[in-house]
Amino acid sequence: MQIGFVGLGKMGLNMVKRLLGGGHQVVAFDRAPDAVRQAESAGARGVSSLESLVEGLTPPRAVWAMVPAGAPTESTIAALSSILSSGDTIIDGGNSNFHDDVRRAGELNAKGVHYVDAGTSGGIWGLTEGYCLMVGGEEGVCRALEPVFLTLAPEHGYLRVGDHGAGHYVKMVHNAIEYGLMQSYAEGFHLMQAGAYPVDLAAVADLWMHGSVVRSWLLELTARALHEQPTLDNVKAYVDDSGEGRWTAHEAIDRAVPAPVLTAALFTRFRSRDDNPFGERLLAALRHQFGGHAVQTHHE
Repeated sequence: MQIGFVGLGKMGLNMVKRLLGGGHQVVAFDRAPDAVRQAESAGARGVSSLESLVEGLTPPRAVWAMVPAGAPTESTIAALSSILSSGDTIIDGGNSNFHDDVRRAGELNAKGVHYVDAGTSGGIWGLTEGYCLMVGGEEGVCRALEPVFLTLAPEHGYLRVGDHGAGHYVKMVHNAIEYGLMQSYAEGFHLMQAGAYPVDLAAVADLWMHGSVVRSWLLELTARALHEQPTLDNVKAYVDDSGEGRWTAHEAIDRAVPAPVLTAALFTRFRSRDDNPFGERLLAALRHQFGGHAVQTHHE
């Protein structure tokens, strides 16, 4: 199948390589010329503009956008919608908010352009392991794109989960669960690291991959990280978030669904970015006020 691909970052370039390995024809664009050259060396046809990308595809066209969520995705889809034709399809494989998917689908439908949201999980390992795809959009449009989806995904790793927005909705919840799982591993290994026994943490992570009920790919990555840096001395305790955890928390509130683990994991990430936070300084001050407890002072 022929497909255009916009965005050749760490995931995008590997996805292009996997598509090429599956026999697809890929026309690739990125604002970074070096990324385009890398795609060309893998067998793609590289272009220097979105206009050239569209011109290089035979109608009805399919263009996969793999750019950061928010303004970059918004501008890319707006630009594509102005140069694509009726019957063409835009696939957003980034981490967009599902509300944006519904809006975009309606705007593009007025122009006769189809829209598919593809929640994509797999990270930098997707090239060899495959990408888990959670896809939302019209059933017929998604079915026509299945050769692409089935090449990118491992066996049983692709599913159309519903109409417009459903793919990114499921991916949003997936990422929030990921927050909770990672936080649980982090707390458990922290406890062992600070505990009464000199436990080899990397060895324990390896051990738990054999028959334990907590075994998972994230645990494999935990073992890998601890083998590489047993004390993690070169890693700063600063954890970012890309938005899906916040959106999930909002959705849980809107639906009155209790999600204490997911929200606590999100708030812990916020805490990791603050050195000597005001709230905890106030706690110390309050203990001093009511009980005369000593307060440690901070000197510049």
